Amino acid sequence: MAQNGLAYTENPYDAERYQQVLAVAAEMAAAGDETEAASVLELFRAETGYATPKVDVRGVVFSDGRLLLVHGTDDDRWTMPGGWADVGEAPSQAVEKEIREESGYPARAVRLLGVQNRDLRERGPWPFHAYKLFFLCELLADEPGPRTGVETDAIGFFAEDELPELSRKVGDHGVGWLFERERDPSRPPLFD
Repeated sequence: MAQNGLAYTENPYDAERYQQVLAVAAEMAAAGDETEAASVLELFRAETGYATPKVDVRGVVFSDGRLLLVHGTDDDRWTMPGGWADVGEAPSQAVEKEIREESGYPARAVRLLGVQNRDLRERGPWPFHAYKLFFLCELLADEPGPRTGVETDAIGFFAEDELPELSRKVGDHGVGWLFERERDPSRPPLFD
């Protein structure tokens, strides 16, 4: 609400009130931790214009029934390669880039498997609303090249019954639904 108000108000008194609302929202998101509140407020202030969801893309790659996962350096857990899409970048290009950077594999997006509505406002460090787009992708090489991203430090292919500890980045539905679509490609995309 504060971000939208700051985007549209021309009244300096209203702008001041919206800045106060922004500060209160940061305090609430930080659950009273003053140091964390300052960090959250900085994130909030970096977002300008009308508030809209962010777009997170995830590459779903199977090889011999095993799912490609990357190990994240930020949370020490495993997830599908992916990240925030950049402005002006097609979602398919964004996911292909993320797979290449995080796993080293060149890949091609084949089809959309699902869209999840993710309310990240209760989960630091991203107090925003986001849509997660899951793309089935195929590898364009048998071996990975060098990883260029710093977000991951290992890659692996895992069967459904041998999954490592998964990151919250995999989404609220886990990865079981992805294996279901691998076994039955006629299943429709999952959404909401």
